[in-house]
Amino acid sequence: MIRIPGGTFSMGGDDLDANPEDGEGPVRQVTLDPFLIDPACVTNAQFATFVKETGYVTEAERIGWSFVFRQFASRGVMDASVPQAPWWVGVEGATWRSPEGPGSSIGDRQNHPVVHVSWHDATAYAHWAGKRLPTEAEWEMAARGGLERTRYPWGDELAPKGRQRCNIWQGPFPTAPSGGTMPVKSFQPNGYGLYNVAGNVWEWTADWWDTRWEPYAENPTGPAEGTMKVIRGGSYMCHDSYCNRYRLAARTANTPDSATGHTGFRCAAIV
Repeated sequence: MIRIPGGTFSMGGDDLDANPEDGEGPVRQVTLDPFLIDPACVTNAQFATFVKETGYVTEAERIGWSFVFRQFASRGVMDASVPQAPWWVGVEGATWRSPEGPGSSIGDRQNHPVVHVSWHDATAYAHWAGKRLPTEAEWEMAARGGLERTRYPWGDELAPKGRQRCNIWQGPFPTAPSGGTMPVKSFQPNGYGLYNVAGNVWEWTADWWDTRWEPYAENPTGPAEGTMKVIRGGSYMCHDSYCNRYRLAARTANTPDSATGHTGFRCAAIV
């Protein structure tokens, strides 16, 4: 794990790219103690070890289905979709072992981030590993890699010198072909040595969702309880035409029992 020195940093964003309705701003000064965090998201291979040793069954496996990007779904498609996002469909048998549903596998994706894991699943893994999920503030401090007030882990320009620095949607969304997830250590790490904190998969955090900044004024862990958990970092499905949440200050949320083909996690721990 990587040791993050702690201290005070500028959390959130209020530039022209910000989504005020998501509670990205105003920018606040947040002070954290030192902590440890994984350099990359938990992989399929790591999660498989956890399952083998504990017999754990994920929520998607217990429910019998999960949400898959429509472009990837071919079998098991259910009459379950998201009205505001028709590119998602419910697929019977879609789990972390079979990310696109029946007939798919993770055989050649051992070093890709595990997906179709709920917040509860991620928390169970973290507990088994002697770790925990990072708070939202810890996640952002670590993702910034020591930089202050930048849009991305490497600066303010999305593709410096025309070079792609993260796994986000390329071409018209949602019709252009997508390659889905990439290995967890794709692209260059940030200043602290963290990989893929922008794009690839959304990452669960410990915090409950709140769009007001007041809960963070005195308590860096945010609101005490709620109905959704914060996810950070964006995913391979993010595109500027509808979702530019691969920025460091961007945030959204999902219910703790939800699982999708573009959400994973990394762990943190006390120093």
